[in-house]
Formats: sequence, structure tokens, C-alpha cells
Amino acid sequence: MPRALLPTGIELEYKTTGDTANPTLLVVSGYTTHLISWHSDFIDQLAAQGLFVVQFDNRDAGLSTKLDGQKVQPMKVLSAQLAGEPLPDVPYTLSDMAADGIGLLDHLGIERAHVVGNSMGGMIVQTMAIEHPSRIATVTSVMSSPGDPRTGAPTKEARDELLKPSPSDRDEYIEAALGCKVWASKKYYDPEALQALAAATFDRGVDPAGDVRQLAAIYASGDRSEALSTLEVPMLVIHGRDDTLITAEGGEKTAELVSGSRHLLLSDMGHDMPRPLWPVFAEAIGGHIRSAIVMDET
Repeated sequence: MPRALLPTGIELEYKTTGDTANPTLLVVSGYTTHLISWHSDFIDQLAAQGLFVVQFDNRDAGLSTKLDGQKVQPMKVLSAQLAGEPLPDVPYTLSDMAADGIGLLDHLGIERAHVVGNSMGGMIVQTMAIEHPSRIATVTSVMSSPGDPRTGAPTKEARDELLKPSPSDRDEYIEAALGCKVWASKKYYDPEALQALAAATFDRGVDPAGDVRQLAAIYASGDRSEALSTLEVPMLVIHGRDDTLITAEGGEKTAELVSGSRHLLLSDMGHDMPRPLWPVFAEAIGGHIRSAIVMDET
């Protein structure tokens, strides 16, 4: 896969699918996950919507730049955020991660793109639209929240599972992936798919220290509610009732804040994007983009 060297010195591993003549859809991955977390079959379904799809590994994930040696304590960041106290220094925030995505568009010579992100990726694409509105044509925020840690807060079981340290042994890492059942879609829980993705992720390279920095970036970035309430970029919000990691309130609040947004709440979706729902996601995202293009042209 190609790599993009940004002016900040960050290198991003990326992949493209589809016809470059089509509108660009920039796909942003969630906390700790790699670009391969968006399965190639699903990416093909997005491209079939008439889109040029661009995926990338966020900083501190996959094959993109790791900020080795930069340490942070996420729980101290969260405690300060909740108490309204000055935040400890963090290596970066979601604003920096959003700027990485914009830098990738610059590298590819793309002036304006549609963006979709899940979980932390949803937070990043929200931030892109807030801070770089001229570059963003539409936003699709999937299983995410506006950044208030009290909105869409995880269940204790889901939070405990999320914060477990990643095993350093490959077999143990693959086995540990089954812990995602805590927040997975109940109807479509697929242990084989989870473990296959875990194996591929481990083989590309995992970095527990990078995971910690990403978590601190989420906590340090704070509440986007006020900024979202003034957003004029077309927004689609997708969430699931089964989600226990970012509960459905996170999506509901995001949709409430953004005037004119569309809210798709799926009764059989958890904090994942299971294969049986890929056609639903692809059609919803494609339709959202086509509607925005028509509005632009009228």
C-alpha cells in the first residue's frame, strides 16, 4: 500500500478503491483499529455507490507513524476533563488526527471529500467538519458521540473490556478479540470474523502504547456539542440499540445537535458493523451523499 508523508512529519498508510473520477469518500477508522477493520467487501459496496474510497491507518495504529516514547495517562486526562480542571499535556488531540485526514486529501490532490468514521473515527470526522468545513462535503458519523463523556457513556462491562491491556502473544490476542461480544450486535455476533480480523491486525502490528495515546486524545478533545450545533455540513448519524460501548444516546444527541441531520437507529446493531448490515450502511451512506450532491447542484 502507498504511504503519504504529511508536512507534520506524520506518515499515513492508505489504500484507495474505485474510480478517481467519482466523488471521494474518506473512511476513518476507530480507536486502535486499522484500515482493514473496514472489510474490503464492504469497501467494494461503498465504491459501487459511485464513490472513490480512501482508507488510511490513523497515527499510532497499523502501519502509520507511531509516536514512540511519548507517554500519557488517559485516566488523569479524563478526570481533569470531568472536573473542569486544566488538562495534563497530551501528545495530540482529535484535532491533530482530523488534520492528518485533511493532509491525506492534500497529498492526493482532493479539494473536497465526503467523510465517514466509526466510533473514534466518527469523532474525528465530526472534528474535520467543524475545523475544516470547506474541505468536507458530507459527514457520516457511525456509533459515535459529540464528546461529552457523560453522553452515550459505556456500561461498566463494556468499559472494563475496552480498557483491558492487549496481550502481546498472537494466540492470546486472537482469543481476547472475543471479548468484543460485550458490545457486538447480538443478532449478528460472529466470533470467526472477529478472530480473523484480530489475526490480520496483529500481523500488521499492534502498539499498546499507541492505544493509550489515542485514548488520551479522545478524552483531551472535550465536548463538541456547541460547535456541532452551528455545523452546516450535511450529517448522517448511524447508531445501534445494542451498542453498550457508546450507547445509543451518543448518536441521538449528535443528531439533535446538527440541524437538518438524518438519524438512522438500527435495532439489531451493536458497536460494530456486521456483514449482514453492510448493504444497509452502503445504501444509507450513498443516498446521503447523492442527496447532498443534488442539493449542491440546485
